[in-house]
Amino acid sequence: MRGFTFEDIARITTTNAERIFSLGLEFPSEVIAYPIRNSLYLNITANCTNSCSFCVRFQKDILRGHKLKLQHEPGVEEIIKAIGDLPAKYKEVVFCGYGEPTTRLDDLLTIATYLKEKFNKPIRVNTNGHFYLLHDKARINELKGLIDALSISVNTSDPKQYNEICAPNFSGNVLGQIIAFTKDAKEIIPKITLTALDMPQVDLNAVKKMAKDLKVKFRRRRYNEAG
Repeated sequence: MRGFTFEDIARITTTNAERIFSLGLEFPSEVIAYPIRNSLYLNITANCTNSCSFCVRFQKDILRGHKLKLQHEPGVEEIIKAIGDLPAKYKEVVFCGYGEPTTRLDDLLTIATYLKEKFNKPIRVNTNGHFYLLHDKARINELKGLIDALSISVNTSDPKQYNEICAPNFSGNVLGQIIAFTKDAKEIIPKITLTALDMPQVDLNAVKKMAKDLKVKFRRRRYNEAG
């Protein structure tokens, strides 16, 4: 029903059994490259530009059977080693994890270039959309030809509410900067999706309208699965 693979179910249930019954099973202390469904995710940083109250990283270390809380910031060579030949098995590679991947933009671009040259698979970046708050605006052009999709967590269409529920590291109209980035990104990146949690206080219809006005896709994320 959820689209999980046999491997996903095996990993999740085994991890849950260890957490409940303390069977003494051994698991990696941290995971850099991890599969979910038919995608390979890359967990390249623990640093995030938001401190969302609903974020799963404040509640647990494990998501979908993977321990994603990093003990250190892995280097590019370490990340590439963790990737190995795994991308050949999956339909796409996604920069995600428990942090904001664009905080390591230079490393992200280096790894994305490597992935394109060796595997030529679609690359998606899951992001808060704070690109213009982190980097010079001209650097958006460096994403062209490397990044095929962006999934941008906006979570609301109201700038004030965004600051309240996402607690960004930046002041002012942060949502406005996300929208500006989205407008420019859609000119060079084939697929852009705005996402929002179905929290009771959020007007999802307004977020859908915002996505429609920006001429990008919209995806609802379930509140009880905020990670």
